[in-house]
Amino acid sequence: MKTYITVLSAMFLLATGASAQRTTGQIVSDAADQLRYQASRIPEDGKFPRTLVTDYSIPEVAYHLERAPKDFYPETGMAKHPSVKDFSTVAYVNYHDWTSGFYPGSLWLAYEMTGNEDLRDLAAKYTNQLLPVSRKKDTHDLGFMVNCSYGNALRLAPDDSIKNVIVATADNLIGRFDPKVGLIRSWDWGKWNYPVIIDNMMNLQLLFNASKLTGDPKYRDIAVKHADKTMRNHFRSDYSSYHVVSYTPDGRVESRGTYQGKSHDSAWSRGQAWGLYGYTECYRETGEKRYLDQARNIASLIMRKNEAPDRVPYWDLDARTAPDSPRDASAGAICASALIELSTFVPEWEGKIYRDYAMQILDALSSDKYTAPKCANGGFILMHSTGSMPQGSEIDTPLNYADYYYLESLARLKRIQDGKTPGDWDRIAGKKIRKSKKSK
Repeated sequence: MKTYITVLSAMFLLATGASAQRTTGQIVSDAADQLRYQASRIPEDGKFPRTLVTDYSIPEVAYHLERAPKDFYPETGMAKHPSVKDFSTVAYVNYHDWTSGFYPGSLWLAYEMTGNEDLRDLAAKYTNQLLPVSRKKDTHDLGFMVNCSYGNALRLAPDDSIKNVIVATADNLIGRFDPKVGLIRSWDWGKWNYPVIIDNMMNLQLLFNASKLTGDPKYRDIAVKHADKTMRNHFRSDYSSYHVVSYTPDGRVESRGTYQGKSHDSAWSRGQAWGLYGYTECYRETGEKRYLDQARNIASLIMRKNEAPDRVPYWDLDARTAPDSPRDASAGAICASALIELSTFVPEWEGKIYRDYAMQILDALSSDKYTAPKCANGGFILMHSTGSMPQGSEIDTPLNYADYYYLESLARLKRIQDGKTPGDWDRIAGKKIRKSKKSK
């Protein structure tokens, strides 16, 4: 273990120092300053920074999709607008938005790595503002919203009220599980009968956590059923993933395709990252080899298909490999975080492959090419992410979840160096929870 930690630490210091000329501590300190700057600009309680106001015109989007604008418009229903790239106006969301938990989560991660109490106070403040999420039943994204905020709060500032929020939210999530279909429903809108998106793998951790906190296996059992059926139906023979699979009322596949990728048969970059991360989590929580094998196969697919020279993926792994093809820093950060954890579950020679790849991504993200100057970029840490190309939405712009998974990658490295596991949930569950009437 000592050799492993020494090598890992040296690699990370070398990578970040080589490109950005900053130590790991300075990288974290600068990121924390950006989060503080964001907090100083939030206009009112109940608002969370999501991105900067940017948009693409139909011709630009069609160009990156390699389709004719006249064929593109009717399918998407996009408004016919000119390009809008306003890198000074922050787009804020309320607790209903699927990204609302990432800013509080980033504050918790920054507090974990620095120990600065002002960051803890900000993290608690914005986490408290997400309490209404525990009553939501109209979305599958509850794991994103609550795990990143309350989940990190439970690790770092344990309180019995946090447990109550996590369990109540998990109850609402399993309410979206249809036993006949055998999956948790994703969207309640669109042309699909029963859509399930690969992103939903990221919400299963909430259910594993609820079973640990309550001792009730019902949450875990539903998570396992969802993971197993997704593994059967979402993946192609090369282990690339469809974005959306829709089901009939009796649980048969009725369609496979995409909503945010280049085409129905392409490998949307962030979708592949969600799958890698989700199955790595499933292995950590169950010890079932099928999940480890799935994570390994997805990792191999990503490393094989990612043609970006600095390893920060193009927005789709089948996108044009050209200088003007938008990148997705969020997909890169998610991959890096997942690979760091995956590297601890496999033989050392294999783990080194995953760590090397993760370090290449972090090297790039920590450089001036992707890391924004202080008090710029709306206070977001990273630049150059892509939200949804086909919808012309959030292209070549910062995204709060890119920042979150970048910070999580750094925090996971620190946990390994401290002799802990990257996921560290077992240690979390073992902590004594302090009783309080105050929500965290």
